[in-house]
Amino acid sequence: MNRYFFGVDVGTQGIRVVLVDQNGHTVASGARHFFWGERFREEQSPEMWWQECSSIIGGIVNSLPKAVDKRAIMALSVTSTSGTVIPLDSKQKPLHPAIMYSDGRSVRQGKRCQKLALRYVADGYTGFNSSSGISKILWYMETYPEKVPEIALWVHASDYIIGRFCGNFSVTDYTNVLKSGYDLQTFQWPVYLIQELGFKKEWLQNVVPSGTVVGKLQPQLCAAWGLLPLDVVVGMTDGCATQMASGAVKPGDWNTTIGTTMVIKGVTRNNLIDPLGRLYSHRHPEGYWMPGGASNTGADWISIDFPTDLDALNTAAQRYIPTGKLAWPLKQQGERYPIMAPNAVGFAIDGLTKEVQYAANLEGVACIERLAYEIIEELSGEEVRAIYTAGGGSNSEIWLQIRASLMNVPIYKCKEASGALGAAIMAASYTFYSSLSEAATQMTTIDKTVVPQSELADKYEIQYQEFKQKLKDLNYL
Repeated sequence: MNRYFFGVDVGTQGIRVVLVDQNGHTVASGARHFFWGERFREEQSPEMWWQECSSIIGGIVNSLPKAVDKRAIMALSVTSTSGTVIPLDSKQKPLHPAIMYSDGRSVRQGKRCQKLALRYVADGYTGFNSSSGISKILWYMETYPEKVPEIALWVHASDYIIGRFCGNFSVTDYTNVLKSGYDLQTFQWPVYLIQELGFKKEWLQNVVPSGTVVGKLQPQLCAAWGLLPLDVVVGMTDGCATQMASGAVKPGDWNTTIGTTMVIKGVTRNNLIDPLGRLYSHRHPEGYWMPGGASNTGADWISIDFPTDLDALNTAAQRYIPTGKLAWPLKQQGERYPIMAPNAVGFAIDGLTKEVQYAANLEGVACIERLAYEIIEELSGEEVRAIYTAGGGSNSEIWLQIRASLMNVPIYKCKEASGALGAAIMAASYTFYSSLSEAATQMTTIDKTVVPQSELADKYEIQYQEFKQKLKDLNYL
């Protein structure tokens, strides 16, 4: 008999819920778009999140196909934005709207937190800024000092929804606490939080591995939805959930998601310490590390410079690769990964036809991706064995071939790599399966495998070295 798992993704502009079976097949889903005011990137209502979430789940369970036995729904989990935090009172009610990761009002507090972390934390995460939960907590304390005595607990976005499901708000996971100051090397909240910043010990949650069961679905919800008291699994951040859904969960596995920007996440056996701060590492529930970084280079240039005729451009690109032309389609000033160059600007060769420029841009992004993985291998001392890919940029077959040949590793295109599926995988990882690795293997599907072409790989090796030299000549690398 099939078993089923809910995955909930609370995003910045909406909620998506999926119900999948043990093989990752979606049997039901629902979504809702948020209609916030102008300040939605600063503050949002957690109560509204919950109302929309419970409404979607109620709609799903009330319209399930007859073939789906509600009694076989085993567990659920939640993913949401990293760095979003909420102060709760003693009755577990929000004292303030959720302070969103994208709220930029805590720049000053972020700088202070970073300086303290550099003093107190030897090899942990220290890259705090205005998008970090720790900075927002300090900002709230300084902005609303009269509210501080009422604070009983600080929680992250996914923790709040988990708490509404099972009543347990006091537990969070490895991924959510990274930007709240928790030391994933020592598994402790550092002393500077209390001694230097004035945090209260009771405000800080218990931290457990991602995938840990933290409660059962509350009786009133079981009754309302006609469900058994299924397991509620601690939440996780959206970027990590997407990585789970891509299938990149074992050491040596990496995921590149190419959307507006390019986000790279993977798994290493050892903690990856980047002295330049380009990369940071989450903790894997099986004891490994999950380094990641985000580039300003991505696929935004396609919609800006090549908004039409993509099919024809992709077909034409097959005739022109390798172009031997150096291009970097960076559409904003500054790069943060794989190079830290705030003054960097993109480059191209004048006089190229539209078709050749498009192909050269595809190659340029692939060069940035290879450089990112080259730096990862240097810092970790571990080989990148395979790359799983997702995002709109993975839909171009010629781009997949360019990337595989330029990096000289196989690329696996995921059938689905959504945060909601990642949450469902986490829900199944230690309730039905014995590990996250087993759950991801069974619940993810590879839509396409692209292997390097040796002739292309040889020519791209020369082009890549020329690309690196160009970055060096510009003092970017």
